[in-house]
Amino acid sequence: MIPKRRLTPHCSTKVGTLNACSCYALTIVTIRIRAETTEDHESIRRVNTLAFARNNEADLVDALRENARPHISLVATLDDKVVGHIFFSPVSVECDAGAFNAMGLAPMAVLPAHQNQRIGSQLVRAGLRECGRIGENIVVVLGHSNYYPRFGFAPASLKGLRSEYDVPDEVFMVTELSEGALNGRTGLVKYHREFRKV
Repeated sequence: MIPKRRLTPHCSTKVGTLNACSCYALTIVTIRIRAETTEDHESIRRVNTLAFARNNEADLVDALRENARPHISLVATLDDKVVGHIFFSPVSVECDAGAFNAMGLAPMAVLPAHQNQRIGSQLVRAGLRECGRIGENIVVVLGHSNYYPRFGFAPASLKGLRSEYDVPDEVFMVTELSEGALNGRTGLVKYHREFRKV
């Protein structure tokens, strides 16, 4: 957990609309990352709907929660309110020799008012740790090429993986949570069938 800093005025003296007093106290507010609970479901829908300005991703999360196993669903809370969410679900990697499973990161959302405050980074790191904890050592993501490399992601094509979707090489990425997890393993990555409805 990484604390956020919030300046709180401790004096109501004002000139016009501005505080005339400089007596501010620094309040430390902690972002907490935890597994979702059933009580979080409506808040998670709200976070995804507002972050993406549509219902598609919220509907996707509901469907994956019901139908995808295993899955990881984490929330970020601030003052006990859900302000961020991340979801990981199984993907299949198909090749001539057969298929193997990995995890796909999608979607991730943070309320617009709380974006650019490192909440997404905390969610990604916590989610990757949880993937490793349950024995899933390969994770793919379709996302911003200037964001995900900081978490160890690199273009999946460098590891011999390609996406079922027609996307630029640099935005489809993979990370190995244990060294050599992809050694000798290549193929076409297919997401859970629920993604076809998005």
